Amino acid sequence: MQGYNFIKFGEQDNRLSQRAEQLLAAFKRTGISVDIPEDIHKALWEKFLLVTSFGGVGAVTRAPIGAVRARPETRRLVERCMEEVLALAHAKRIALSPTIVADTMGILDTTPRDGTASMQRDIRDGKPSELEYWNGAVVRLGQEQGIPVPTHQFIYHSLLLQEQQARAATRSS
Repeated sequence: MQGYNFIKFGEQDNRLSQRAEQLLAAFKRTGISVDIPEDIHKALWEKFLLVTSFGGVGAVTRAPIGAVRARPETRRLVERCMEEVLALAHAKRIALSPTIVADTMGILDTTPRDGTASMQRDIRDGKPSELEYWNGAVVRLGQEQGIPVPTHQFIYHSLLLQEQQARAATRSS
């Protein structure tokens, strides 16, 4: 798994298409870190595991990653979130590495101490966020697959009222 700032993309059928190669070349000319992974579904789930866990715990705690990773209790919350997403990935037959949780925590351990996720910042600022698409999606997938995701349920239910209020305020303005 790569570091934090990169772009991965590819075709849904994992074939190396001409358009993907052209886009890769265009990104490389700009100096952006970019890759076409062998398995785009695996890459999507790796990213999903990172953002839902980092963003969800950050939004609930209102703390930057440095503080979250420094406390054993909040660090464990992030790991539990990742383990729940890993269980869903396995149920969907996505071949994530058995070390994905440790690898992703390693990425978060190298993230600047004051780092926050976009969802966390939006929730803090009273704006609509990715809650439905991140933690809400984990909750819905857990229900579909019959896999318990209690940590994501807690995060989703804890933030849902704020999310709904932010969306209502946006619609009325």
